[in-house]
Amino acid sequence: MALKTKATQEFVPIKEIRDGIIVLKDGGLRAMVLANSTNLSLKSSEEQRATIMQFQNFLNTLDFSIQISVQSRRLDIRPYLLLLENRIKVQNEPLLKLQTREYIGFIKNFTDSTSIMTKSFFVVVPYTETTLKANSGILGSLAGIFSKKNKQAEKAEKELDFEEKRSQLEERVSVIEEGLARCGIKTVSLGTEEVVEAFYKVFNPGELEGKIEVES
Repeated sequence: MALKTKATQEFVPIKEIRDGIIVLKDGGLRAMVLANSTNLSLKSSEEQRATIMQFQNFLNTLDFSIQISVQSRRLDIRPYLLLLENRIKVQNEPLLKLQTREYIGFIKNFTDSTSIMTKSFFVVVPYTETTLKANSGILGSLAGIFSKKNKQAEKAEKELDFEEKRSQLEERVSVIEEGLARCGIKTVSLGTEEVVEAFYKVFNPGELEGKIEVES
């Protein structure tokens, strides 16, 4: 008996990614904020305590949950090597060309023997609207009667509902960005392409960034 295999999409609770916002199958919304890191070891003891206390205060002021995700990936050094190769083509001094080639060889040997990792820090901001459902009895019957609408009206209503949810989500994102800014952490909200790329890296951890095109 052949076993039925399910597509990966069936296990992912994402319906679509729209205007940089993740729309879940249950109607909830998620936004992703990229945050930079701060090296506490380079700060004095007083600065370390102040940073930790500020971050603690930031978390205590939140009235909604957040998720902090860290992606660790091996650094793709190919674009840098390609840049050096192109530099060799325009160099006129033989000594500079030789030194550049030796430097390229050193970088290749070093990265082959040592795994250089790059880390990305994301803050996932959620918004899920809580609604009361009338699924039975008289309320359920009335809901069924008054919910009959044409497709155009239904589409307009869904669009309005999305905009209202997005407005609430954007307010939460602003709270996150302002709170992290007080901790000395810079942030940027991800757009659709960046969100897709982030999820692609999650489900394809062994792949490099992509093919590198060599200029002719």
